[in-house]
Amino acid sequence: MVCFCRCIFLGGKNIVLSVSKLNMLNNRVRNSRFKSLRDKLAPANWTPGTLIILLIPFALLISFIVVKGGIIGAAGILAVVVGLPIVYGIIAYPEFGITVLVVASFMLNYVSEFLPNGTPTGILLDAITYMLIFGFFLKKKFDNSWYYFKNPISYLVLAWLAYNFLEAINPVSPSILAWVYTVRTVGFIMLMYFIFLYQIQRIEFIKFLFKLWLGLCLLAAISGFQQENFGFLSFEKTWYYSDPARVKFWFINGHWRKTAIFADPVTFSYNMVVAVTMCICFVMLKISRWKKVLMMLLIPFYILAMLYSGTRGAYVLLPAALALLAILKFNKKIVTGVVAAGFLLLIVIFMPTSNPTIKRFQSAFNPSKDASFNVRAENQRRIKPYILSHPIGGGLGSVGVWGRRFAPNSFLANFPPDSGYVRVAVEMGYIGLILFCTLMFVILKTGINNYYLIQDPELKNYCLAMILVIFVYNVGNYPQQALVQYPSNILFYMASALLSITLRLDIDKRKELADTTAKSLKD
Repeated sequence: MVCFCRCIFLGGKNIVLSVSKLNMLNNRVRNSRFKSLRDKLAPANWTPGTLIILLIPFALLISFIVVKGGIIGAAGILAVVVGLPIVYGIIAYPEFGITVLVVASFMLNYVSEFLPNGTPTGILLDAITYMLIFGFFLKKKFDNSWYYFKNPISYLVLAWLAYNFLEAINPVSPSILAWVYTVRTVGFIMLMYFIFLYQIQRIEFIKFLFKLWLGLCLLAAISGFQQENFGFLSFEKTWYYSDPARVKFWFINGHWRKTAIFADPVTFSYNMVVAVTMCICFVMLKISRWKKVLMMLLIPFYILAMLYSGTRGAYVLLPAALALLAILKFNKKIVTGVVAAGFLLLIVIFMPTSNPTIKRFQSAFNPSKDASFNVRAENQRRIKPYILSHPIGGGLGSVGVWGRRFAPNSFLANFPPDSGYVRVAVEMGYIGLILFCTLMFVILKTGINNYYLIQDPELKNYCLAMILVIFVYNVGNYPQQALVQYPSNILFYMASALLSITLRLDIDKRKELADTTAKSLKD
Protein backbone atom coordinates (compact mmCIF):
# COMPACT_ATOMS: atom_id res chain seq x y z
CA MET A 1 0.00 0.00 0.00
CA VAL A 2 2.82 2.39 0.90
CA CYS A 3 4.57 1.62 -2.38
CA PHE A 4 1.31 2.21 -4.27
CA CYS A 5 0.80 5.62 -2.68
CA ARG A 6 4.36 6.55 -3.36
CA CYS A 7 3.94 5.75 -7.04
CA ILE A 8 0.79 7.83 -7.24
CA PHE A 9 2.51 10.78 -5.52
CA LEU A 10 5.58 10.65 -7.75
CA GLY A 11 3.45 10.21 -10.85
CA GLY A 12 1.29 13.20 -9.89
CA LYS A 13 4.37 15.24 -9.23
CA ASN A 14 5.78 14.36 -12.63
CA ILE A 15 2.46 15.26 -14.22
CA VAL A 16 2.48 18.66 -12.51
CA LEU A 17 6.03 19.29 -13.62
CA SER A 18 5.18 18.28 -17.16
CA VAL A 19 2.19 20.61 -17.25
CA SER A 20 4.32 23.44 -15.85
CA LYS A 21 6.99 22.89 -18.46
CA LEU A 22 4.33 22.76 -21.15
CA ASN A 23 2.89 26.11 -20.02
CA MET A 24 6.34 27.68 -19.99
CA LEU A 25 6.96 26.39 -23.49
CA ASN A 26 3.61 27.74 -24.70
CA ASN A 27 4.36 31.15 -23.16
CA ARG A 28 7.71 31.24 -24.88
CA VAL A 29 6.13 30.39 -28.22
CA ARG A 30 3.36 32.96 -27.66
CA ASN A 31 5.84 35.67 -26.64
CA SER A 32 8.05 34.89 -29.59
CA ARG A 33 5.04 35.16 -31.90
CA PHE A 34 3.97 38.47 -30.33
CA LYS A 35 7.53 39.73 -30.51
CA SER A 36 7.71 38.74 -34.15
CA LEU A 37 4.39 40.51 -34.79
CA ARG A 38 5.58 43.63 -32.96
CA ASP A 39 8.80 43.64 -34.96
CA LYS A 40 6.83 43.42 -38.19
CA LEU A 41 4.55 46.29 -37.14
CA ALA A 42 7.42 48.53 -36.01
CA PRO A 43 7.72 51.53 -38.42
CA ALA A 44 11.47 50.98 -38.70
CA ASN A 45 10.84 47.60 -40.35
CA TRP A 46 8.25 48.81 -42.85
CA THR A 47 9.15 48.50 -46.50
CA PRO A 48 8.53 51.39 -48.93
CA GLY A 49 5.63 49.46 -50.43
CA THR A 50 4.01 49.04 -47.01
CA LEU A 51 4.40 52.75 -46.27
CA ILE A 52 2.79 53.70 -49.59
CA ILE A 53 -0.16 51.39 -48.99
CA LEU A 54 -0.71 52.77 -45.49
CA LEU A 55 -0.36 56.44 -46.50
CA ILE A 56 -2.57 56.35 -49.62
CA PRO A 57 -5.86 56.59 -47.62
CA PHE A 58 -4.52 59.55 -45.61
CA ALA A 59 -3.34 61.30 -48.79
CA LEU A 60 -6.75 60.82 -50.41
CA LEU A 61 -8.52 62.12 -47.30
CA ILE A 62 -6.30 65.23 -47.11
CA SER A 63 -6.76 65.90 -50.85
CA PHE A 64 -10.53 65.61 -50.48
CA ILE A 65 -10.59 68.03 -47.52
CA VAL A 66 -8.41 70.60 -49.33
CA VAL A 67 -10.51 70.38 -52.53
CA LYS A 68 -13.78 70.77 -50.66
CA GLY A 69 -12.66 73.20 -47.99
CA GLY A 70 -10.00 75.21 -49.79
CA ILE A 71 -7.68 77.24 -47.61
CA ILE A 72 -9.94 76.73 -44.60
CA GLY A 73 -9.67 72.98 -45.02
CA ALA A 74 -5.89 73.18 -45.35
CA ALA A 75 -5.73 75.35 -42.25
CA GLY A 76 -7.88 72.81 -40.40
CA ILE A 77 -5.53 69.97 -41.34
CA LEU A 78 -2.54 72.04 -40.25
CA ALA A 79 -4.28 72.85 -36.99
CA VAL A 80 -4.87 69.15 -36.30
CA VAL A 81 -1.38 67.98 -37.30
CA VAL A 82 0.55 70.81 -35.67
CA GLY A 83 -1.95 72.36 -33.28
CA LEU A 84 -2.97 69.29 -31.27
CA PRO A 85 0.59 68.40 -30.18
CA ILE A 86 1.19 72.06 -29.25
CA VAL A 87 -2.06 72.17 -27.26
CA TYR A 88 -1.05 69.00 -25.42
CA GLY A 89 2.42 70.43 -24.77
CA ILE A 90 1.03 73.70 -23.37
CA ILE A 91 -1.35 71.91 -20.99
CA ALA A 92 0.91 69.03 -19.91
CA TYR A 93 4.27 70.84 -19.89
CA PRO A 94 3.82 74.32 -18.38
CA GLU A 95 7.41 75.42 -19.07
CA PHE A 96 6.80 74.76 -22.77
CA GLY A 97 3.47 76.60 -22.52
CA ILE A 98 5.06 79.66 -20.88
CA THR A 99 7.72 79.70 -23.61
CA VAL A 100 5.05 79.57 -26.33
CA LEU A 101 3.13 82.40 -24.62
CA VAL A 102 6.19 84.67 -24.42
CA VAL A 103 7.18 84.04 -28.04
CA ALA A 104 3.61 84.51 -29.28
CA SER A 105 3.18 87.76 -27.32
CA PHE A 106 6.29 89.18 -29.02
CA MET A 107 5.64 87.93 -32.55
CA LEU A 108 1.88 87.88 -32.98
CA ASN A 109 1.50 91.50 -34.07
CA TYR A 110 4.30 91.17 -36.62
CA VAL A 111 2.74 88.00 -38.02
CA SER A 112 -0.65 89.75 -38.19
CA GLU A 113 0.80 92.27 -40.65
CA PHE A 114 0.69 89.49 -43.25
CA LEU A 115 -3.00 88.85 -42.55
CA PRO A 116 -6.09 90.79 -43.67
CA ASN A 117 -7.16 93.74 -41.51
CA GLY A 118 -9.49 92.77 -38.71
CA THR A 119 -8.12 89.23 -38.29
CA PRO A 120 -8.69 88.40 -34.59
CA THR A 121 -5.13 87.31 -33.85
CA GLY A 122 -5.56 88.15 -30.17
CA ILE A 123 -7.73 85.05 -29.82
CA LEU A 124 -4.60 82.92 -30.14
CA LEU A 125 -3.03 84.54 -27.08
CA ASP A 126 -6.32 84.17 -25.21
CA ALA A 127 -6.36 80.47 -26.10
CA ILE A 128 -2.79 79.95 -24.85
CA THR A 129 -3.71 81.75 -21.63
CA TYR A 130 -6.78 79.55 -21.10
CA MET A 131 -4.79 76.38 -21.78
CA LEU A 132 -2.16 77.37 -19.22
CA ILE A 133 -4.89 78.08 -16.67
CA PHE A 134 -6.52 74.72 -17.46
CA GLY A 135 -3.17 72.95 -17.03
CA PHE A 136 -2.68 74.78 -13.73
CA PHE A 137 -5.99 73.50 -12.33
CA LEU A 138 -5.24 69.96 -13.55
CA LYS A 139 -1.95 70.04 -11.66
CA LYS A 140 -3.55 71.55 -8.56
CA LYS A 141 -5.92 68.56 -8.47
CA PHE A 142 -2.97 66.49 -7.25
CA ASP A 143 -1.31 69.25 -5.23
CA ASN A 144 -3.25 70.84 -2.39
CA SER A 145 -0.49 73.18 -1.23
CA TRP A 146 -1.16 76.89 -1.61
CA TYR A 147 1.87 78.35 0.15
CA TYR A 148 3.22 79.56 -3.21
CA PHE A 149 0.52 82.23 -3.30
CA LYS A 150 0.72 83.49 0.26
CA ASN A 151 2.33 86.87 -0.33
CA PRO A 152 1.07 90.50 -0.38
CA ILE A 153 1.18 90.75 -4.18
CA SER A 154 -1.21 87.81 -4.59
CA TYR A 155 -3.79 89.36 -2.26
CA LEU A 156 -3.70 92.72 -4.07
CA VAL A 157 -3.89 91.04 -7.50
CA LEU A 158 -7.02 89.18 -6.36
CA ALA A 159 -8.53 92.43 -5.07
CA TRP A 160 -7.76 94.17 -8.37
CA LEU A 161 -9.29 91.27 -10.35
CA ALA A 162 -12.43 91.39 -8.21
CA TYR A 163 -12.75 95.13 -8.83
CA ASN A 164 -12.35 94.57 -12.58
CA PHE A 165 -15.18 92.06 -12.58
CA LEU A 166 -17.38 94.35 -10.48
CA GLU A 167 -16.98 96.96 -13.22
CA ALA A 168 -19.20 94.72 -15.38
CA ILE A 169 -22.21 96.04 -13.42
CA ASN A 170 -21.09 99.67 -13.42
CA PRO A 171 -24.38 101.58 -14.01
CA VAL A 172 -22.59 104.36 -15.92
CA SER A 173 -20.89 101.98 -18.35
CA PRO A 174 -22.22 102.57 -21.89
CA SER A 175 -21.64 99.01 -23.14
CA ILE A 176 -21.07 95.59 -21.59
CA LEU A 177 -19.30 94.51 -24.78
CA ALA A 178 -16.62 97.14 -24.20
CA TRP A 179 -16.04 95.58 -20.77
CA VAL A 180 -15.82 92.07 -22.28
CA TYR A 181 -13.17 93.07 -24.80
CA THR A 182 -11.14 95.19 -22.36
CA VAL A 183 -11.08 92.85 -19.36
CA ARG A 184 -9.09 90.33 -21.42
CA THR A 185 -5.95 92.46 -21.57
CA VAL A 186 -6.48 94.68 -18.52
CA GLY A 187 -7.87 92.29 -15.92
CA PHE A 188 -7.97 88.66 -17.00
CA ILE A 189 -4.33 88.64 -18.13
CA MET A 190 -3.38 89.20 -14.48
CA LEU A 191 -4.26 85.57 -13.81
CA MET A 192 -0.99 84.75 -15.53
CA TYR A 193 0.75 86.10 -12.43
CA PHE A 194 -0.46 83.03 -10.52
CA ILE A 195 0.52 80.70 -13.39
CA PHE A 196 4.06 82.10 -13.45
CA LEU A 197 4.28 82.04 -9.64
CA TYR A 198 3.34 78.35 -9.48
CA GLN A 199 4.84 76.88 -12.64
CA ILE A 200 8.28 78.54 -12.64
CA GLN A 201 10.14 76.37 -10.15
CA ARG A 202 13.69 76.00 -11.47
CA ILE A 203 16.54 78.48 -11.71
CA GLU A 204 17.54 76.89 -15.02
CA PHE A 205 14.15 77.80 -16.48
CA ILE A 206 14.50 81.38 -15.19
CA LYS A 207 17.84 81.66 -17.00
CA PHE A 208 16.22 80.31 -20.16
CA LEU A 209 13.39 82.84 -19.92
CA PHE A 210 15.86 85.72 -19.57
CA LYS A 211 17.83 84.51 -22.60
CA LEU A 212 14.60 84.17 -24.58
CA TRP A 213 13.43 87.62 -23.43
CA LEU A 214 16.68 89.35 -24.44
CA GLY A 215 16.86 87.35 -27.67
CA LEU A 216 13.38 88.46 -28.73
CA CYS A 217 14.25 92.06 -27.80
CA LEU A 218 17.37 91.73 -29.98
CA LEU A 219 15.19 90.54 -32.84
CA ALA A 220 12.96 93.60 -32.33
CA ALA A 221 16.00 95.91 -32.24
CA ILE A 222 17.30 94.42 -35.50
CA SER A 223 13.87 94.94 -37.07
CA GLY A 224 13.84 98.58 -35.94
CA PHE A 225 17.37 99.08 -37.27
CA GLN A 226 16.32 97.63 -40.61
CA GLN A 227 13.24 99.89 -40.82
CA GLU A 228 15.28 103.00 -39.99
CA ASN A 229 18.34 102.41 -42.17
CA PHE A 230 17.09 100.19 -45.01
CA GLY A 231 13.42 101.11 -45.22
CA PHE A 232 10.25 99.15 -44.69
CA LEU A 233 9.66 95.75 -46.20
CA SER A 234 6.76 95.63 -48.62
CA PHE A 235 4.26 94.11 -46.16
CA GLU A 236 5.43 96.54 -43.43
CA LYS A 237 4.83 99.53 -45.72
CA THR A 238 1.36 98.22 -46.56
CA TRP A 239 0.56 97.84 -42.86
CA TYR A 240 1.85 101.34 -41.95
CA TYR A 241 -0.24 103.05 -44.64
CA SER A 242 -3.36 100.89 -44.13
CA ASP A 243 -4.56 103.00 -41.18
CA PRO A 244 -4.84 106.82 -41.49
CA ALA A 245 -4.36 107.15 -37.73
CA ARG A 246 -0.89 105.60 -38.02
CA VAL A 247 0.10 108.11 -40.69
CA LYS A 248 -1.28 110.98 -38.59
CA PHE A 249 0.49 110.12 -35.34
CA TRP A 250 3.59 108.23 -36.47
CA PHE A 251 4.71 110.25 -39.51
CA ILE A 252 6.23 113.37 -37.92
CA ASN A 253 8.23 116.02 -39.77
CA GLY A 254 8.74 113.75 -42.75
CA HIS A 255 10.05 110.88 -40.63
CA TRP A 256 8.33 107.66 -39.53
CA ARG A 257 8.40 106.54 -35.93
CA LYS A 258 9.45 102.89 -35.95
CA THR A 259 7.54 100.02 -34.33
CA ALA A 260 9.79 97.05 -35.27
CA ILE A 261 7.82 93.85 -34.53
CA PHE A 262 5.46 95.53 -32.06
CA ALA A 263 2.03 97.12 -32.38
CA ASP A 264 3.17 100.70 -31.76
CA PRO A 265 6.31 102.80 -31.12
CA VAL A 266 5.58 103.05 -27.38
CA THR A 267 5.71 99.29 -26.85
CA PHE A 268 8.87 99.10 -28.96
CA SER A 269 10.70 101.82 -27.04
CA TYR A 270 9.67 100.65 -23.57
CA ASN A 271 10.80 97.09 -24.24
CA MET A 272 14.15 98.38 -25.47
CA VAL A 273 14.63 100.25 -22.17
CA VAL A 274 13.64 97.09 -20.27
CA ALA A 275 16.26 95.11 -22.23
CA VAL A 276 18.92 97.72 -21.38
CA THR A 277 18.17 97.57 -17.64
CA MET A 278 18.31 93.76 -17.69
CA CYS A 279 21.66 93.80 -19.48
CA ILE A 280 23.07 96.26 -16.94
CA CYS A 281 22.06 93.94 -14.09
CA PHE A 282 23.30 90.79 -15.80
CA VAL A 283 26.72 92.34 -16.49
CA MET A 284 27.19 92.37 -12.71
CA LEU A 285 26.76 88.58 -12.52
CA LYS A 286 29.70 86.18 -12.31
CA ILE A 287 29.49 85.07 -15.93
CA SER A 288 32.07 84.41 -18.62
CA ARG A 289 33.89 87.35 -20.16
CA TRP A 290 32.40 86.89 -23.63
CA LYS A 291 28.89 87.05 -22.17
CA LYS A 292 29.71 90.32 -20.39
CA VAL A 293 31.16 91.75 -23.62
CA LEU A 294 28.01 90.69 -25.47
CA MET A 295 25.79 92.39 -22.88
CA MET A 296 27.84 95.59 -23.06
CA LEU A 297 27.55 95.60 -26.86
CA LEU A 298 23.80 95.02 -26.72
CA ILE A 299 23.20 98.01 -24.40
CA PRO A 300 24.06 100.76 -26.95
CA PHE A 301 22.28 98.84 -29.71
CA TYR A 302 19.07 98.66 -27.67
CA ILE A 303 19.38 102.39 -26.84
CA LEU A 304 19.84 103.23 -30.53
CA ALA A 305 16.75 101.17 -31.44
CA MET A 306 14.80 102.99 -28.70
CA LEU A 307 15.64 106.33 -30.33
CA TYR A 308 14.22 105.10 -33.64
CA SER A 309 10.80 104.79 -32.01
CA GLY A 310 10.61 108.55 -31.42
CA THR A 311 8.84 107.99 -28.09
CA ARG A 312 9.85 110.83 -25.80
CA GLY A 313 8.28 109.17 -22.78
CA ALA A 314 10.87 106.38 -23.04
CA TYR A 315 13.87 108.68 -22.92
CA VAL A 316 13.50 109.45 -19.21
CA LEU A 317 13.04 105.80 -18.21
CA LEU A 318 16.66 104.73 -18.37
CA PRO A 319 17.92 107.60 -16.14
CA ALA A 320 15.12 106.77 -13.68
CA ALA A 321 16.13 103.08 -13.66
CA LEU A 322 19.79 103.96 -13.13
CA ALA A 323 18.87 106.23 -10.21
CA LEU A 324 16.95 103.39 -8.52
CA LEU A 325 19.84 101.00 -9.23
CA ALA A 326 22.25 103.38 -7.48
CA ILE A 327 19.93 103.53 -4.45
CA LEU A 328 19.33 99.77 -4.14
CA LYS A 329 22.86 98.63 -4.91
CA PHE A 330 24.70 101.45 -3.18
CA ASN A 331 28.44 101.05 -3.66
CA LYS A 332 31.29 103.14 -5.02
CA LYS A 333 31.49 101.41 -8.41
CA ILE A 334 27.75 101.64 -9.12
CA VAL A 335 27.43 105.25 -7.99
CA THR A 336 30.47 106.23 -10.08
CA GLY A 337 28.99 104.54 -13.14
CA VAL A 338 25.60 106.20 -12.66
CA VAL A 339 27.20 109.64 -12.19
CA ALA A 340 29.27 109.14 -15.36
CA ALA A 341 26.13 108.09 -17.27
CA GLY A 342 24.31 111.15 -15.94
CA PHE A 343 27.13 113.41 -17.09
CA LEU A 344 26.98 111.94 -20.61
CA LEU A 345 23.21 112.38 -20.57
CA LEU A 346 23.57 116.08 -19.74
CA ILE A 347 25.96 116.53 -22.65
CA VAL A 348 23.48 114.92 -25.06
CA ILE A 349 20.58 116.99 -23.67
CA PHE A 350 22.26 120.39 -24.04
CA MET A 351 24.56 119.92 -27.02
CA PRO A 352 23.58 121.73 -30.26
CA THR A 353 22.49 119.40 -33.04
CA SER A 354 20.55 119.28 -36.30
CA ASN A 355 19.80 115.55 -36.04
CA PRO A 356 15.98 115.16 -35.77
CA THR A 357 16.26 112.02 -33.60
CA ILE A 358 18.54 113.71 -31.05
CA LYS A 359 16.45 116.90 -31.09
CA ARG A 360 13.37 114.86 -30.28
CA PHE A 361 15.33 113.18 -27.48
CA GLN A 362 16.30 116.57 -26.06
CA SER A 363 12.70 117.79 -26.10
CA ALA A 364 11.72 115.01 -23.67
CA PHE A 365 13.69 116.79 -20.93
CA ASN A 366 12.01 120.14 -21.59
CA PRO A 367 8.31 119.19 -21.57
CA SER A 368 6.97 122.71 -21.05
CA LYS A 369 8.02 123.58 -24.62
CA ASP A 370 6.52 120.40 -26.05
CA ALA A 371 3.13 120.97 -27.69
CA SER A 372 1.97 117.34 -27.27
CA PHE A 373 2.80 117.43 -23.54
CA ASN A 374 0.78 120.62 -23.11
CA VAL A 375 -2.16 119.03 -24.95
CA ARG A 376 -2.06 116.04 -22.61
CA ALA A 377 -1.88 118.29 -19.56
CA GLU A 378 -4.94 120.17 -20.84
CA ASN A 379 -6.83 116.90 -21.42
CA GLN A 380 -6.09 115.81 -17.86
CA ARG A 381 -7.27 119.15 -16.49
CA ARG A 382 -10.46 118.87 -18.54
CA ILE A 383 -11.31 115.32 -17.38
CA LYS A 384 -10.54 115.93 -13.70
CA PRO A 385 -14.12 117.02 -12.72
CA TYR A 386 -15.51 113.87 -14.33
CA ILE A 387 -13.12 111.65 -12.34
CA LEU A 388 -13.99 113.37 -9.07
CA SER A 389 -17.73 113.00 -9.70
CA HIS A 390 -17.55 109.29 -10.69
CA PRO A 391 -15.91 107.28 -7.88
CA ILE A 392 -16.07 103.99 -9.83
CA GLY A 393 -15.47 105.58 -13.23
CA GLY A 394 -17.24 105.40 -16.56
CA GLY A 395 -16.78 101.67 -17.05
CA LEU A 396 -14.00 99.41 -18.29
CA GLY A 397 -13.44 99.98 -22.02
CA SER A 398 -15.35 103.27 -22.10
CA VAL A 399 -12.36 105.10 -23.63
CA GLY A 400 -10.08 104.14 -26.49
CA VAL A 401 -10.77 101.84 -29.40
CA TRP A 402 -13.49 99.77 -27.68
CA GLY A 403 -15.30 102.86 -26.47
CA ARG A 404 -15.37 104.26 -30.04
CA ARG A 405 -16.52 100.91 -31.39
CA PHE A 406 -19.29 100.02 -28.95
CA ALA A 407 -20.38 103.44 -27.66
CA PRO A 408 -19.31 106.01 -30.30
CA ASN A 409 -21.71 108.68 -29.01
CA SER A 410 -20.72 108.50 -25.36
CA PHE A 411 -18.88 111.29 -23.55
CA LEU A 412 -15.68 109.24 -23.06
CA ALA A 413 -15.53 107.53 -26.45
CA ASN A 414 -13.24 110.11 -28.05
CA PHE A 415 -11.29 111.12 -24.96
CA PRO A 416 -7.55 110.39 -25.45
CA PRO A 417 -6.35 109.07 -22.07
CA ASP A 418 -2.67 108.79 -23.15
CA SER A 419 -1.53 108.00 -19.60
CA GLY A 420 -2.19 104.53 -18.19
CA TYR A 421 -2.98 106.05 -14.80
CA VAL A 422 -5.41 108.55 -16.33
CA ARG A 423 -7.14 105.71 -18.15
CA VAL A 424 -7.61 103.80 -14.88
CA ALA A 425 -8.97 106.94 -13.20
CA VAL A 426 -11.44 107.62 -16.04
CA GLU A 427 -12.66 104.05 -16.52
CA MET A 428 -12.55 102.82 -12.92
CA GLY A 429 -12.78 106.03 -10.90
CA TYR A 430 -10.58 107.34 -8.14
CA ILE A 431 -11.37 104.20 -6.11
CA GLY A 432 -9.89 102.08 -8.89
CA LEU A 433 -6.91 104.42 -9.21
CA ILE A 434 -6.17 104.16 -5.47
CA LEU A 435 -6.40 100.36 -5.65
CA PHE A 436 -4.19 100.22 -8.75
CA CYS A 437 -1.52 102.49 -7.21
CA THR A 438 -1.61 100.40 -4.04
CA LEU A 439 -1.01 97.27 -6.12
CA MET A 440 1.99 98.86 -7.86
CA PHE A 441 3.39 100.07 -4.53
CA VAL A 442 3.03 96.63 -2.94
CA ILE A 443 4.71 94.94 -5.91
CA LEU A 444 7.73 97.26 -5.68
CA LYS A 445 7.87 97.13 -1.88
CA THR A 446 7.74 93.32 -1.88
CA GLY A 447 10.43 93.14 -4.53
CA ILE A 448 12.76 95.49 -2.63
CA ASN A 449 12.22 93.59 0.63
CA ASN A 450 12.90 90.27 -1.12
CA TYR A 451 16.03 91.71 -2.74
CA TYR A 452 17.55 92.40 0.66
CA LEU A 453 16.39 89.03 2.06
CA ILE A 454 17.89 86.92 -0.75
CA GLN A 455 21.40 85.66 0.01
CA ASP A 456 22.34 83.86 -3.21
CA PRO A 457 24.14 86.45 -5.42
CA GLU A 458 22.68 85.16 -8.68
CA LEU A 459 19.08 85.09 -7.47
CA LYS A 460 19.62 88.47 -5.79
CA ASN A 461 20.66 89.94 -9.14
CA TYR A 462 17.68 88.43 -10.92
CA CYS A 463 15.36 89.98 -8.33
CA LEU A 464 17.09 93.35 -8.80
CA ALA A 465 16.62 93.15 -12.57
CA MET A 466 12.90 92.48 -12.16
CA ILE A 467 12.51 95.39 -9.71
CA LEU A 468 14.01 97.73 -12.31
CA VAL A 469 11.80 96.28 -15.07
CA ILE A 470 8.66 96.85 -12.99
CA PHE A 471 9.84 100.35 -12.05
CA VAL A 472 10.44 101.20 -15.72
CA TYR A 473 6.95 100.08 -16.70
CA ASN A 474 5.42 102.02 -13.82
CA VAL A 475 7.21 105.26 -14.64
CA GLY A 476 6.41 104.79 -18.33
CA ASN A 477 2.75 104.21 -17.51
CA TYR A 478 2.33 107.90 -16.66
CA PRO A 479 3.09 109.52 -20.06
CA GLN A 480 1.83 106.50 -22.05
CA GLN A 481 -0.24 103.33 -21.61
CA ALA A 482 2.53 100.88 -20.80
CA LEU A 483 0.63 97.86 -19.46
CA VAL A 484 -2.14 97.20 -21.98
CA GLN A 485 -0.20 96.00 -25.05
CA TYR A 486 1.42 92.64 -25.69
CA PRO A 487 4.08 91.63 -24.71
CA SER A 488 4.44 94.29 -21.99
CA ASN A 489 1.42 93.07 -20.00
CA ILE A 490 2.71 89.47 -20.03
CA LEU A 491 6.27 90.50 -19.13
CA PHE A 492 5.12 92.80 -16.32
CA TYR A 493 3.27 90.06 -14.45
CA MET A 494 6.04 87.54 -15.12
CA ALA A 495 8.51 90.01 -13.56
CA SER A 496 6.14 90.50 -10.60
CA ALA A 497 5.97 86.74 -10.05
CA LEU A 498 9.76 86.39 -10.27
CA LEU A 499 10.14 88.73 -7.29
CA SER A 500 8.63 86.02 -5.07
CA ILE A 501 10.02 83.06 -7.03
CA THR A 502 13.63 84.17 -6.53
CA LEU A 503 13.13 84.44 -2.76
CA ARG A 504 11.43 81.03 -2.68
CA LEU A 505 14.29 79.39 -4.57
CA ASP A 506 16.81 81.10 -2.29
CA ILE A 507 15.05 79.75 0.81
CA ASP A 508 14.92 76.25 -0.71
CA LYS A 509 18.63 76.50 -1.50
CA ARG A 510 19.45 77.50 2.07
CA LYS A 511 17.34 74.64 3.47
CA GLU A 512 19.07 72.15 1.19
CA LEU A 513 22.48 73.44 2.27
CA ALA A 514 21.48 73.29 5.95
CA ASP A 515 20.22 69.70 5.57
CA THR A 516 23.42 68.67 3.80
CA THR A 517 25.55 70.27 6.51
CA ALA A 518 23.52 68.64 9.30
CA LYS A 519 23.79 65.25 7.62
CA SER A 520 27.56 65.55 7.18
CA LEU A 521 27.98 66.55 10.85
CA LYS A 522 25.80 63.63 11.92
CA ASP A 523 27.85 61.16 9.88
